[in-house]
Amino acid sequence: MYEQVSHSLLNDILIGLDPKVGCEDLKHFYIRLGANFYAIHSLFHQLYGDRRDFRLQMHKLVEVMAKQYVSRSAELRKSDLAREQDHDWFLSQKLVGYALYCQEYAQSLNGMHSKLDYLQELGINLVHIMPILDGPKGRNDGGYAVRDFRKIDDKYGTLQDLDALSADMRKRDMLLVLDVVVNHTSDEHEWAKKAKKGNKKYQDYYYTYSDRKIPNLFEQTMPEVFPETAPGNFTWNEDMERWVMTVFNNFQWDLNYKNPAVFIEMLDIILFWANHGADVVRLDAVAFLWKKIGSTCQNEREAHLILQLMKDCCQVTAPGTLFIAEAIVAPLEIIKYFGEDAVNAKECEIAYNATFMALLWDAVATKRTILLNRGLRSLPTKLDRATWLNYVRCHDDIGLGFDDDDIRAAGYDPQAHRRFLVDYYTGAFPESTATGVAFGRNEKTGDARISGSLASLAGLETALLNNDEYAIDISIRTIILLHSMIASFGGIPLLYYGDSIGTLNDNTYIADENKHHDSRWVHRPTLDWDKAARRKEPGTVENRIFTAIQKLLAVRKQIPAFADLNNREIFDVSNPHLFTFLRFTSRGLHSRVLVIANFDISPQTLNLKELDAVNLFEHREAKDLYSGKSLSTRSGNLEIPPLGFYWLQL
Repeated sequence: MYEQVSHSLLNDILIGLDPKVGCEDLKHFYIRLGANFYAIHSLFHQLYGDRRDFRLQMHKLVEVMAKQYVSRSAELRKSDLAREQDHDWFLSQKLVGYALYCQEYAQSLNGMHSKLDYLQELGINLVHIMPILDGPKGRNDGGYAVRDFRKIDDKYGTLQDLDALSADMRKRDMLLVLDVVVNHTSDEHEWAKKAKKGNKKYQDYYYTYSDRKIPNLFEQTMPEVFPETAPGNFTWNEDMERWVMTVFNNFQWDLNYKNPAVFIEMLDIILFWANHGADVVRLDAVAFLWKKIGSTCQNEREAHLILQLMKDCCQVTAPGTLFIAEAIVAPLEIIKYFGEDAVNAKECEIAYNATFMALLWDAVATKRTILLNRGLRSLPTKLDRATWLNYVRCHDDIGLGFDDDDIRAAGYDPQAHRRFLVDYYTGAFPESTATGVAFGRNEKTGDARISGSLASLAGLETALLNNDEYAIDISIRTIILLHSMIASFGGIPLLYYGDSIGTLNDNTYIADENKHHDSRWVHRPTLDWDKAARRKEPGTVENRIFTAIQKLLAVRKQIPAFADLNNREIFDVSNPHLFTFLRFTSRGLHSRVLVIANFDISPQTLNLKELDAVNLFEHREAKDLYSGKSLSTRSGNLEIPPLGFYWLQL
């Protein structure tokens, strides 16, 4: 869009652009900058237009975009052009993700090369390497307290090692996902060190106050993220004799995005990693980007403006790079991180479907799908050119952020039901075989979240300890059922390292002085490659899980209806143990696929007449795409095995 004020400023900026940023071909940069500049100017003005240095800051912003464009390799620019032409490329059913810790998975970035074969064998083509940037030893929140945003931590390797890995992955058609922690830094970051020495410029990079007056106003409405280990939201710093906002931990200082210099610095960092091969940048803790007295300081409108601005700027310099919103918030809030008042995603193209994950765990515990059905119907429809990351397990805890109204509609008391789920997954409920650990228990409210590996939460640890073949089978069926759901629901399935071989809890973290206070380390083990080798031994637990998931992913990639194009319809059926939905597309084979899942440990029957309204069964049989078997529908009923599922071609 042409608008005189913004484009007059753009002319001034381009005339004064530092000649050092020049290169022989800026054609595509200028085209994208012109197309996006009105939006960039408008957003920057909404955030910082009242500042006297607004024009100067705009100059700095464009200069950063130009310098990073010039630094972008010809190979990556070529990829940008290809992705612009095939703009829905990441909605394909062929994408499958995997999240891992570099050191725990492969010891180092160099060690990753030989381990990529394992991932490709499983069917993975998108790899999220958890935080690898330089951070203090111990006080780093699993890598999310960053000391240097442009340096790889020595224990993982070097920037050159990462460049070599990203090049290897491109040759294999594998996508690389890297983290940028946009909400905070370590208190040992250069900016924080300068702030501690009294440098006013860098104190303004954070929220710092000489007394408790302003912090107390914030605290009136701000919740506590880690009430057990980090109560409150401010920490007194003796060096600078000021209170500093520390929402997560006292060693993580929240960045102040009311300062445009902070935005420009962080955009520069995002583009830096895009230029080092990150196909997808995971933006951590985006819900917290804007702090406002009298609010929870989460999900503020300005946080969304910041993300829109980051996306528009990235589209100028590195348009092939996608954003993941790490926002584990209520369904009505998380959908906003794709963007509001739009058709296509305009903030982040990808977001975690934490609601689906938590609802799946509810269905496993209750053996019923009432809350699962209800909760998913409350999830708003996503935008076009946006997709979910669907996951069973991740590096984080499992929060029980269901909507209270949905819980009541499912027939439960919200507080009592959440208490039941925590008891169930920590093994306190009499009928449970789960061996999880409570995390973040709030003694004031009784709330808690859940830690534990997928296999241990599914009862496999207990079953193996008791040498109970029936219980082992139930646990393996549960693991496979959960993966069938994330593979078929709509979005990118994201597997967590170790889950495909049944990795159990690792309690050695209790003896580690840097980890014992955080129960999430129970599901962040060093991967046992001897155990992984047993995936090739028929009949072993590892083989049974790995081959089933491997087959799931291979079959998924052949089903166009599983591409994420807002092409899903959830059905109400009378059997409370079943979850049933239709995936459809207008083209190709398998254009309509009915997914049926049984969350009970007994066989369950679906009355096909309940699906007559949409004429699903016009024939006498349907083919299960996973097993390859044909199932008779003549009787009007279909039996689904215990903890079983069907992907039925109609």
